[in-house]
Amino acid sequence: MPMIGLVMLWGCTAVTPWPPTPGPSATRPASQATALPSLVSLPLTPTLLPDTSWQMVQPGLERRVIRLMAADGQVQEEVSIFRLEPALYDFGIAYHPGQPQTLREWQAETGALLVVNGGFFTETFVATGRTVVAGQASGTSYDHFAGMFAVTHAGPEVRWLGARPYDPDEPLLYALQSFPVLVKPGGYLGYPVEDGDKNRRTVVGQDADGRILFIIAPWGSFTLHELGVWLTQSDLNLDVALNLDGGTSTGLLVAAPEYTIPAFTRLPIVITVSAK
Repeated sequence: MPMIGLVMLWGCTAVTPWPPTPGPSATRPASQATALPSLVSLPLTPTLLPDTSWQMVQPGLERRVIRLMAADGQVQEEVSIFRLEPALYDFGIAYHPGQPQTLREWQAETGALLVVNGGFFTETFVATGRTVVAGQASGTSYDHFAGMFAVTHAGPEVRWLGARPYDPDEPLLYALQSFPVLVKPGGYLGYPVEDGDKNRRTVVGQDADGRILFIIAPWGSFTLHELGVWLTQSDLNLDVALNLDGGTSTGLLVAAPEYTIPAFTRLPIVITVSAK
């Protein structure tokens, strides 16, 4: 695996996507990779400061941008991380089978503060894996190779299904499943296989203090194995982390102050976060 130097720098507006015309995700059918040329992010600020701490967006919501430098000094990836205190926010899943929408349309419909792409879906825009919305479950559960983002009355959590399989009798409010688990419980590497396939990536994680993290690597520089290694070696203190759909699906929107990493395809399923 190539070594990547690390320099931490702040961005103050949105992330400009790269590459401008991404290819289809290698983890789902190419027919889902139709780009949306109307989606445009805000310009990246020309002034970047050294990363010294997390930046508060709103109480209980912090943002951090980490720039990964190649050996030649060129920026290889720009990772945006959003960290949330679960006690201050409501988490949910929004899902319209067969009726995908842009992130902006999902935000307008739900009124959420933050919207991020969900898990994998079929050519007909139906989520794969078990999905729970407002207590109503659909789809078939994945096995031990996968994970689940779940919301109960106690709050949100990220699970490895190998340690805690899906139980159809548990009182889930919202849930979606995806794969692979990049960081297994306890902060251990969860995906040791190197397939050489680099792509845009979206990750949902939970740290040792119970905070939820959404991690977006939109430039397509990570394989799944490389990303898992980087996450376990980072200072994010992750207990568990789950790969969500990537490639053209990777995207995140914060409504206020506005910050957008555009997805390049419409999405039938998203994770939403709203202030309590």
